[in-house]
Formats: sequence, structure tokens, C-alpha cells
Amino acid sequence: MRFSTLFTLVAVAASAGAQTITGQFDCMPAGAYTLCQNLWGKSAGVGGQNSTLISASGNTVSWRTEWTWQNGPNNVKSYANVLSNSAKGVQLSAVKSAPTVWQWSQTESSGIRVDVSYDIWFGVQPSGSPASTASSYEIMIWLAGKGGIQPVGSQILTGLSLAGHTWNLWKGPNANWQVLSFVSADGDITDFNADLKVFFDYLVQQQGVSASQYIQAIQSGTEPFTGSANLLTSSYSVAINH
Repeated sequence: MRFSTLFTLVAVAASAGAQTITGQFDCMPAGAYTLCQNLWGKSAGVGGQNSTLISASGNTVSWRTEWTWQNGPNNVKSYANVLSNSAKGVQLSAVKSAPTVWQWSQTESSGIRVDVSYDIWFGVQPSGSPASTASSYEIMIWLAGKGGIQPVGSQILTGLSLAGHTWNLWKGPNANWQVLSFVSADGDITDFNADLKVFFDYLVQQQGVSASQYIQAIQSGTEPFTGSANLLTSSYSVAINH
């Protein structure tokens, strides 16, 4: 995916009601996270999208995004996501654990083309914007992939067992970084409770990623191509212990 740093931070007053953002690059504070629309590929199609913060408490957030996109069936239109404000700036060699929980559901049109995924960024420096010159690796974990869509690159492994699930691994270049994508071979994983360190260790031990790389960002969201959907995240959290 692509991530624009030219976002608009929307100030949200404390309120009992949910708060929605609609602009192409709108973002809003979401407790321990930042919720962003990131409609970076909207020009490749016709449609629209909005994202709503439902609740945020401690390190847990609930949110949803609703979208309808047509045309450009092979083009990603957006990556509405939550970005952790604290799970970053740690070298892989220093990670003791990286617990995450993601519980989600989706109502969708037939023939939909979309993924629901983590997007994790590594680089040689402690900080750096996603999808920038600071990026060395983009690590995606697809909890769902619908409509025959494929990640960047080519499939290099099948039947990989990690974190209690089975994955197919894809690898390929994008701009100045390498993309490694773990795609669920178990169908939709709508209740994901795992330690991301399992994936990090595998990448260091089996895929040549240097343990000196820093985790620069952890995002979680959805990449729509075409169709209509309402993705509801009822509970999400991620942390890095070091």
C-alpha cells in the first residue's frame, strides 16, 4: 500500500458519540492510535469512503470504515487504518513480545475485491514515515483476501505455520523497499490473537531480514479494490514489549 504524509489531522472534541472523517487524507486522534482515511488511490476509480472512531480506551480501539468503489479492479483505492502511536522505534533484536488482538466483521457486496491486513514498516533508522525513502521492508499480514487479489511480487512459500494459522508467503519489490506478505490460507481470520514477534523472528531467521532493522510503524486496516463493504473492528490492540 501507499501512505501519504500529506494528511489532515482533524481535531475531535470529547464526545459520547462516534466521530467520522470523510476527507481523502483526514486523520483523527484515536486514543493510543491515529485513525486515517488514506484514500491514496481514489483517482483509479469512482466511489467514496468514510471512517469512524467508535471508542478508544487504554490501548484498545474500536472503529469502522464504509466504502463503495467501482472501476480499476486491479488498483487499490485506499488504506483506511489505525496507526499505533507507541509501537515503533524498536529494533527487531530488542523485541521481547509484540502482542496483538484484532476482532472484526464485515458486511460486503458479492464479488468484492479487498484485503484486511496489517501493514508493518521496517527501516534502518528508528523513525520514518511508512512508504517513504526511510522504508526498507513492508510486512503485510493478510487476515482476509477476497476476489482473487494478490499481494506485490510472487508467491514463494505455501503452507507456512505461524501464530496458530497457515499462511502463503509472497515477496517482491515496491519502490525502494521489499514487500513480504503473509496471506491467510485458512480463509478469513476474524478473531486474531497473536504475538507478532513470531513473524519478526521468522523473517530474521528464514528470510534474511536483519535483526538490526527498526520497527518504524504498525498499521492495521483494509485495502479495497472494488465493491462495497462495511468493515467493523470491534476490538484492536497492538504493543511492543522490549
